[in-house]
Amino acid sequence: MGTPVPASGRPSVSVIVPARDEETSLGACLESLVAQQGITFEIIVVDDGSTDRTRAIAESFPEVRVIEPGPLPPGWTGKNNAVTAGAREARGEWLLFTDADTVHKPGSLARALAEAKQHHADLLSYSPEQEVHGFWEKAVMPVIFAELARTYRPSEVSDPRSPAAAANGQYVLITRSAYDAVGGHASVATSLLEDVALARVVKASGRKIFFRYGGDAVRTRMYRGFRQMREGWTKNLSLLFPNAVLLAFWRLLEFALVLACLIIAARFALAGDWRHVPLFLVLPLLTVLRVSTARFSRGSNVLAILGLPVFSYLLLRSKLRYMRGEVSWKGRTYPGSARIKSVS
Repeated sequence: MGTPVPASGRPSVSVIVPARDEETSLGACLESLVAQQGITFEIIVVDDGSTDRTRAIAESFPEVRVIEPGPLPPGWTGKNNAVTAGAREARGEWLLFTDADTVHKPGSLARALAEAKQHHADLLSYSPEQEVHGFWEKAVMPVIFAELARTYRPSEVSDPRSPAAAANGQYVLITRSAYDAVGGHASVATSLLEDVALARVVKASGRKIFFRYGGDAVRTRMYRGFRQMREGWTKNLSLLFPNAVLLAFWRLLEFALVLACLIIAARFALAGDWRHVPLFLVLPLLTVLRVSTARFSRGSNVLAILGLPVFSYLLLRSKLRYMRGEVSWKGRTYPGSARIKSVS
């Protein structure tokens, strides 16, 4: 693992992992973190009221400190309360907030810190490589991440002259001084989209953000199965895409047109008229090429055609749940209207 931190010393990085019922993934996450080298660091797991083996798994790592966040303050989200508690206990010059479902590649922590310093960034965030299994994950996740790549362009987010701001909460590395100066997660306590909200606060303060795809540093499997994926994206999509209804309409229209083109192309092929087939494959090909920017496998890029209507469904479901104040995550329900205002 990394260089041990003397009892009186100060680590370069404090790694803070909020965890609520994460027994499936926490072990692999911590194994990858304790094995980091070339840097002094500490690891703090914040057990946010888990009812499974999360705490026992965390405590099985001697290098890991396990704490509890305390009662959830009125209006706060669970994750913001947990990471704030972790930051309070942290001693590092930098803070890395990373999720329990991430796996960190060897040496990535030291490289991330060096990259942040190289770019003179107060906040560095990676969008991890997304691991997908099963039909629904492979069909839907590429559609969503391709849309995110279009909406939150890393080149614009990393440009101090652009007002665009974003971060991926699965990997947020920030200086302690910047974190404290902007009020930390307490300044975005009510936001369910705390990563983007924090990035906006940091950039608005005049500090620099560096944001990029970070598949060379970290990977994650966000959701396991359709039900969990539906709940997670219902929580996020309406906040990530303010024009959710319009976007849902366009992606449904795109799906209808692509499907029509494929049917017509198939009919021409069956009739032996191959001259017209390429013409009707142009739109499906353009859709696959657009989705391919999300860096999933070729098979997932093709399956994403079938993910278009599901994406529209999730967008509309998210919008409706926020309007009704029925947004839930990890066993907690949050009033929707306040969440929308918090990131606008």
